[in-house]
Amino acid sequence: MNSEKYITLFELNQLVREVIECEMPNEYWVEAELSECRESRGHCYLELIQKDATTATPIAKASARCWANKWMLIRPGFERTTGQRLHAGMKVLLKVYAQFHEAYGFSWIVTDIDPTYTLGDMARKRQEIIRQLKEEGVFDLQKELRLPLFCQRIAVISSETAAGYGDFCNQLADNPYGFKFETRLFPAIMQGEGVEQSIIAALEQIFLMQTENGIFNSQFDCVVIIRGGGATSDMSGFDTLALAENVANFPLPIITGIGHDRDESILDMISHTRVKTPTAAAAFLIDHLKTVLDAINDAQGRLANYCGSKLSTLHSQLSTLSAALPRIFTVVKARHEARLDNLHSRLILSSGSKLSTLNAQLSTLSDRLPILLDRRLTAEKHRLQLFEEKAKSLDPALLLSRGYSITLKDGYAVRDANQLKAGDEIETRLANGTIHSKVTLSPPK
Repeated sequence: MNSEKYITLFELNQLVREVIECEMPNEYWVEAELSECRESRGHCYLELIQKDATTATPIAKASARCWANKWMLIRPGFERTTGQRLHAGMKVLLKVYAQFHEAYGFSWIVTDIDPTYTLGDMARKRQEIIRQLKEEGVFDLQKELRLPLFCQRIAVISSETAAGYGDFCNQLADNPYGFKFETRLFPAIMQGEGVEQSIIAALEQIFLMQTENGIFNSQFDCVVIIRGGGATSDMSGFDTLALAENVANFPLPIITGIGHDRDESILDMISHTRVKTPTAAAAFLIDHLKTVLDAINDAQGRLANYCGSKLSTLHSQLSTLSAALPRIFTVVKARHEARLDNLHSRLILSSGSKLSTLNAQLSTLSDRLPILLDRRLTAEKHRLQLFEEKAKSLDPALLLSRGYSITLKDGYAVRDANQLKAGDEIETRLANGTIHSKVTLSPPK
């Protein structure tokens, strides 16, 4: 072949670059979902995807890049507006232009991101999750739980190294009333993509401890989910359906203090009580116990006053009764003596009347007894004669006298020839005499 017909790969890619730059010089607003998002050396590298609306299978993919000079301007505004960082699964509206590099291939170059589009999509997702939770009937389940009066055994879900966790424990320990709290940490990831699964795993661990050996043993009084010092852009993990369902159906009251003021997360909405910060969660528990203590002290005071008043009243009543007791005793004694005399007289009269009646009845029965006895003897004699006649009619000797016979084997009547086999000795009883014989087999016909 003639070597003039060949071009190098670089030359071919250069042609592609020229065609793209010539035919696609404009910028485009593109709607897409992020399947991957990472930063490197100040640049942001994105993988874009579009899924089929019915099957959710990918129907388009592309790579995109936002260079550092643009990314440093775009990122703060996006996170300030949406309260979240770019992450996989997020829907975005990007302004891009096409770029083809001879060595690195094709890529969309991002020049702007519309945060309001993402904010709207996030709001739609939040509303859809809230709607689904309400349809399932679990949205208010946590609110229906009652925080124990003496809520002192606390299961804490937080990052072990979080400053908020330390602040929470210190505030509980140093409370001005000297209340004693027991806390146990269940470590979890509190920012980034692992928040959902990490918190769910911690809840499952708490639940297993609560239901050891299949028995709900109430090892904890409540659960506190706290997060301190994280960026508001890391709140997306608290807005998921799976986490909300787990929290809503959890058997213990859950208090959230995940450190943000702007908006409530779905986790906040679904929990028993929402406070702003870990220290606010500690203050809530201390105030709750203080309220219980105040109620106990108030009840103690009211009980003491009531008992004092009641004792005074009873003492006064007792003094009055003590003074009146001799007079009352005399009156009661006279009344009961008169009643006893009356009952004695009535008993004598009643006994005499009853004895007369019973004597008359006994005399009547004595006169009727011989007649009744004679009737009963006659009836029983007639019945006995009937039984005798019936017994005679069933006597086997009558059957034998009519020409019938009875065949016996081992003292039992033979009713079926199949009961016998060859060689068996049988006895045949007739009206006059008995025949003894052996069984022989007849040849088949």
